[in-house]
Amino acid sequence: MRFSLITSLLLIVLFSHSSSGQNSVGVISYNKAKVFDGYNLIYPHNHNTAYLINNCGEIVNKWDDDIVYRPNNTCYITPEGNLIKTKKLTNFFEPIWEFNGEAIIECRTWDNELLWSWEYINADGKLHHDIEPTPYGTILCIAWDHYTTTEAISKGRDSSLMTQSAFSPDKIIEYDPELDSIIWEWKAWDHLVQDRDSTKANYGNISAYPGRIDINYDNNGGRADWMHVNSIDYNPYLDQILINVPTFNEFWIIDHSTTTEEAASSIGGLANKGGDILYRWGNPAAYKSGSSENQQLFFQHDASWNLDLSDSSNSGDFEITIFNNKVNENYSSIHSITPLSEGTYNYQSNNNLYLPQSFDFNWTHPIMSSIYSYGLSSVQRLPNNNLLVCAGQKGYSLEIDAISNDIVWEYITPIRNGFRLTQGDIPEFLDNPTFRIRRYPPDYVGFADKELSPYDYIELEPDTTYCDRLVPSIDLTIDEKTSIYPNPTADLLTIETTSDLPVTATFTTVYGDFVMTHFLTSNTEELSLESLESGVYLLVIGNVVSLVTKQ
Repeated sequence: MRFSLITSLLLIVLFSHSSSGQNSVGVISYNKAKVFDGYNLIYPHNHNTAYLINNCGEIVNKWDDDIVYRPNNTCYITPEGNLIKTKKLTNFFEPIWEFNGEAIIECRTWDNELLWSWEYINADGKLHHDIEPTPYGTILCIAWDHYTTTEAISKGRDSSLMTQSAFSPDKIIEYDPELDSIIWEWKAWDHLVQDRDSTKANYGNISAYPGRIDINYDNNGGRADWMHVNSIDYNPYLDQILINVPTFNEFWIIDHSTTTEEAASSIGGLANKGGDILYRWGNPAAYKSGSSENQQLFFQHDASWNLDLSDSSNSGDFEITIFNNKVNENYSSIHSITPLSEGTYNYQSNNNLYLPQSFDFNWTHPIMSSIYSYGLSSVQRLPNNNLLVCAGQKGYSLEIDAISNDIVWEYITPIRNGFRLTQGDIPEFLDNPTFRIRRYPPDYVGFADKELSPYDYIELEPDTTYCDRLVPSIDLTIDEKTSIYPNPTADLLTIETTSDLPVTATFTTVYGDFVMTHFLTSNTEELSLESLESGVYLLVIGNVVSLVTKQ
């Protein structure tokens, strides 16, 4: 559509207060009306600092460490306002089964004073990847559990599958800082099955024992790091633990109500199944059930329950969210499922396939390769039902509107190989890996009496006025590339464009306030404006600006 000279002049005035350029790092888009307000905790790889930032990317607190340390992936803010984090030596690359280096969990105050520190690395095991603070003050930890190749073969492991001089399945240990001791333990080693050699231990029909682990299922090149468990979550309402097992393309649920002795058996605990797997999902072939068509997960990360720990009425079935890393060779996707159960401890299955048999929710970025990450990554269901996502190897975080599935917030970690970037720099793939992002609400109990005033940015030479503008610069070329109809509209708006695809369609108020973004992937698309209030909006597609009236 063509504009009158008056309309064009009006738009020039409006956009003269807009951004002089798109940010390259930090916050790159922000729809204040749609995001969930809160504070974002990130702990970038190859960097010695954990940051708490607001939705404008401003630092409200940080926890520095000695330069010789780097994250062992994760950190959490406790209800007391302390930071519990994992760390290891920067140059620590020794084989996982060797007793070298450091693998540390520590607790620091809001002001970064050390409260306690615990190291777990010995001939039997080593911490890795993730921890989970429980409501009881204890810490659930993932650790490698080391055995010799001879011990593995005696358990039925095929020797031809082992390419390293150790076999290290995972275990879960529960550490109590007050007692300074391990108070509970579960080992995958105690729940194996194999159908290769009837003279060896654990022999049986694998598909008949879905609660056990096929010792000869191998999707990690015969490495000692057989399972590579990369996340752990705890559900206090069920007293169950959720672990993510990417090399099996599954996540598993186990019973935490057992004693350590019961956890080593198949009897005991509230489910009376000991430490056997209660529920597993993502790849039935891992226990010789179903077919390749049943596989849903592909080296996934961050399987976690959607829990509101402030709501004591939580009961029944719980949603689990997952970042599905290797769906294809160039894209990842976001999903959720709700395991179906008959009572708290009896998860439903059909022909040995645990229910449901498909995802409840699916989301892929309109530009499919944008969130591709073959490792790391996270997803969090926010209290307003939006999803907060981190494509870990790109250091790219985004928030997805739960209703429209549009992107309403984007952030690029402004770090390159451990050093802070300058606004305008563009990080490349693996420059700024970020294992996870978590958002805490403003009223989180851990923030009580804490100073949350912003005082800096992670990036150098920051664009400090970006959040005041929230509109990218526009070259107001008026042409015939775009047609929109009906206009005015009560709900649905059809957009026809001859612009190169994909292209971003941005809605703002006539005052330049950001409203929403939609990615156009075809030349004709129909959008719902149901979520917009009645009024006049600017629609910006490339360098084309249109006025849209919502009735």
